[in-house]
Amino acid sequence: MGRKFEVRKVAMAKTMLKKSKVYSRFGKEIYMVAKSGGANPDANLSLRALIDKAKRAQVPADVIKRNIQKAETGIGEDYVPIRYEGFGPGGVGIIIDTLTDNVNRTVGEIRNCFTKVGSKMGVSGSVEHGYQHLSHISIKGMDEEEVLETLLMADIEILDISEEDEIVEIEAEGYDQDNIEAALLEANDAIEIVESERGWYPLNFVELDEENMALFDKFTALIDEVEDVQEYYHNIKED
Repeated sequence: MGRKFEVRKVAMAKTMLKKSKVYSRFGKEIYMVAKSGGANPDANLSLRALIDKAKRAQVPADVIKRNIQKAETGIGEDYVPIRYEGFGPGGVGIIIDTLTDNVNRTVGEIRNCFTKVGSKMGVSGSVEHGYQHLSHISIKGMDEEEVLETLLMADIEILDISEEDEIVEIEAEGYDQDNIEAALLEANDAIEIVESERGWYPLNFVELDEENMALFDKFTALIDEVEDVQEYYHNIKED
């Protein structure tokens, strides 16, 4: 990865979940993508890209296969993506992305995490405005000019692009990640997606004192126990 992209990745301040949560997260996403677009990765390029991403995250093959089969049978839960926002200890802005089959259960569990550390949830947009939602995608097998032409033809706008050591790095709006991967794979199915992620990047950071940092650690321990949480983001300044 180029230095510029590495700096932006660090600045995202994304909190990674435990391994078991990673498996659960990908399982739900694979199920939903396969259910909506078809269970054949050759025909559903979004599913193919997601499977490749899951493999890079070392998700076991049986987890991938089981959720694709569940989508094929049509027997399974319908998950709804819900985003929650709130203000944690010391005023840290927190964004939480979930996939849930029971909204009432999920919002209650999320609210409880905030309450137990003396914090509160916010309304939609109360935290999000202080972040950028971006995608970062790195590929091999096409040069910068080919990537630009492909995405231009697909009517996808990118924010930045660079090439280093035969790896093309793309920065775009967060919601364009799947469309970018699908367009590139359709143009050249031999490309290798080296890395692909989207997330919320804070525009400004806050520093926490020792007491508030301890409370935030308690919050993360609580939120990690909420099964419906996919990922969460914060704007704490890191050393």
